[in-house]
Amino acid sequence: MHEMAITQSVVQAVCERMGDAPVRRVCLEIGTLSGVVADSVRFCFDLVTEGTTLEGASLEIVQPTGLARCRDCGAEFALADLLVLCTCGSANRELLAGEELKIREVEVLA
Repeated sequence: MHEMAITQSVVQAVCERMGDAPVRRVCLEIGTLSGVVADSVRFCFDLVTEGTTLEGASLEIVQPTGLARCRDCGAEFALADLLVLCTCGSANRELLAGEELKIREVEVLA
């Protein structure tokens, strides 16, 4: 389960950046096309934060949907998965959104 390793990396990055400040909330951006299962990250978060400054913090996950632009006709369209073609029938597309995996926001106790 690569979500465990991803969650550990997130917690480590937040701990390094925030130092000893107790963290109240972490907001992650996990695109629907990223290949990361948000529910698995949620499950792993409580396990991985045990004994850290993030223990007890809430986890918020924002999931941007996939968005692409057709290189042939210029149309922008939503992608539920990577196999969707443009309405013009072209597979020649540029991915604009949906593969994000980043720490969006961290809230610490004052």
